[in-house]
Amino acid sequence: MRDKPLLTIIVPCYNEEEVLAETMKQLGAILHDMKDKLVIHEDSDLLFVDDGSRDKTWEVIENGIAIQDHISGVKLSRNFGHQNALLAGMKAAEGRADCIISIDSDLQDDVGVIPDFVEKYRAGYEVVYGIRDERKTDTRFKRGSAHLFYTMMGKFGIHLIPDHADYRLLGSMALQEMNLFPENNIFLRGIVPLIGFKSDKVYYHRKERFAGESKYPLKKMLAFAADGLTSFSVAPIRFVTGLGALMFIVAIVIGIYTFIQHLSGTATSGWSSLMLSIWVIGGIQMMSLGVVGEYIGRIYSEVKQRPRFIIETNSYVESGHEK
Repeated sequence: MRDKPLLTIIVPCYNEEEVLAETMKQLGAILHDMKDKLVIHEDSDLLFVDDGSRDKTWEVIENGIAIQDHISGVKLSRNFGHQNALLAGMKAAEGRADCIISIDSDLQDDVGVIPDFVEKYRAGYEVVYGIRDERKTDTRFKRGSAHLFYTMMGKFGIHLIPDHADYRLLGSMALQEMNLFPENNIFLRGIVPLIGFKSDKVYYHRKERFAGESKYPLKKMLAFAADGLTSFSVAPIRFVTGLGALMFIVAIVIGIYTFIQHLSGTATSGWSSLMLSIWVIGGIQMMSLGVVGEYIGRIYSEVKQRPRFIIETNSYVESGHEK
């Protein structure tokens, strides 16, 4: 490892024209300050990945590229999702950067702790996680749902770093191993801990969004949680199997009870109990089919081996800063 590591800060963007100029300004100032203090290599840069934005995000990135030597951009052909946009940036940086830092473009993650990440890397840590020290900026519902998410994942045996999103540093070795994971339904928060290597944490205060609207409404949050669960655990399938076994035992008990009632001559026909049984069993069957179908759908997606992203424009260079 060289004394001054070459750092690439990867910033995935989706419809962020309102905040992007300020993001470039703040990250650029941090980058120049670290260069002036000889903490990082003079070729360290910012890489913005446009995830198929429908607004003027790419125009803002192109303007930044035109006037700032430390800015590069990758434009995806359509919206492939936040995780795949991150992967596109990581793939571009592999082989050139000594380390990368991924950060969202909304400026909620404190850019002021980026030098702390680099300090940890220079101390020998290959993976450094950004951890929120509190969640005061989140709504009560979001705090509660986040706590439930981490608790549920832990119960299912999935190792996640609590209060860590996608603000992290990866050294070149970790980055190389990260890019070897071939799955399409990728969940970076679960995969990074699987890589191993020496790791540490940097705590920071999460801010309010600088401008624009959140790109993670409740629907996307639930889909993200489902991706994480089904990508790392077969526990839901086992739960369905156990539930089916339990219902089978209940059916046997009810069957024996009904047979005894019939023999004693006290059996009476009951429409309500019959309909209740049909609805309960039918609901469990539909839920079970849904869980199994979710896994089958993911298998279907994986075996097709379609590309996780398609790059339309790439201004990032393998070496130097010539645009």
